[in-house]
Amino acid sequence: MKVLNSENFDAVIGESPLVFVDFYADWCGPCRMMAPVVEEIAKELEGKVVVAKLNVDENPEIAARFQIFSIPTFILFKDGKPRDKIIGAAGKAGLLEKIKGQLTE
Repeated sequence: MKVLNSENFDAVIGESPLVFVDFYADWCGPCRMMAPVVEEIAKELEGKVVVAKLNVDENPEIAARFQIFSIPTFILFKDGKPRDKIIGAAGKAGLLEKIKGQLTE
């Protein structure tokens, strides 16, 4: 899993065809609950999708750019553009379905 910050965010999003980003904070209970799910997704989709996380407290300018008002928020980027946004804790199956939907388009 890739850790994003203000220095590498645009490069990673721009150079990878499909990137799934977990916007989180260390103090956020639902974010901590989702962390193992995101890790599982990263392992299952390795080589197909870049799974990354971005700490919104450490990178507020990126959180503001993508209007992250609630965490966890997951954004799926395809060809450098946001394609899907999931707000709040979600089930693994639902997240995988959205990601795999973008793989086939």
